Amino acid sequence: MSEREVYPNSPLALVAIEVRHPTAAPLSSTQEAEIKRGVASVTPLSKPAHVQTVTITAGLNLGKPDVSTQTSPRFMSRDKALSVTFRDDALVVETTRYERYEVLRKLVTLALKVRQNVAPVDGIERVGIRYINEVRVPYVETPTNWQDWVRPALSGPTTLKTPTGLDLNSWQGVTLFGDPTQEASLVRHGLHEGYAVNPGGDLRRKTPPPGPFFLIDIDSFWLSTEETPAATPENTLTCLDRLNTSARELFESVITDRLRNEVLRNGI
Repeated sequence: MSEREVYPNSPLALVAIEVRHPTAAPLSSTQEAEIKRGVASVTPLSKPAHVQTVTITAGLNLGKPDVSTQTSPRFMSRDKALSVTFRDDALVVETTRYERYEVLRKLVTLALKVRQNVAPVDGIERVGIRYINEVRVPYVETPTNWQDWVRPALSGPTTLKTPTGLDLNSWQGVTLFGDPTQEASLVRHGLHEGYAVNPGGDLRRKTPPPGPFFLIDIDSFWLSTEETPAATPENTLTCLDRLNTSARELFESVITDRLRNEVLRNGI
């Protein structure tokens, strides 16, 4: 297996990179137009991102939840599988058709340069990269079948039964590596049904038939502690490259050679 292998039958449903910065003033229409021109070579389509926040007030006199919507400039590729979003507090790059890390790295570099040229932000507070994998094997129907495809550390307590003989039906877990106040990798894993990434979302994705899958969701991130570095591509990419290597090696460590050879490299 080559160190930087990209599987032809990859289980990746979504890859997201976030570069978080101190909250900045909303972009003006002129600034948004300048940013659109700056990223048009890769993401020429404008499709604003809408995020809803629900706030519930604690206490005896509970009223209706306060729902607010934040709209951020977002630009997408023509196939609508790649996007870059310029939030007030972060730059976000996402794709549902992962080719290589270098493709996303170039877009992060371009977007950062454009942002700093048009409406500079004060620094970098957090960098993160997230790989959401939906591992599907056609003839896997029960939790115990996953032992051949995913390492025992993640495949769950498959030998356990209740005193009345009930078998294991599902298994989900969260594992944290590192210090979450500095640099860490958070892995969400377990048995699911359907999809982890909504096929009806704004980003188009390949839509396999709904059914059981094993989730391997790796979120590697870094947080600034004593000092907030300048928001330069150099500072960002040094951190991002390290996080990407960590996430990639972590994924390889939790899958089996059988999954690698029979499914990811060839498809079954």
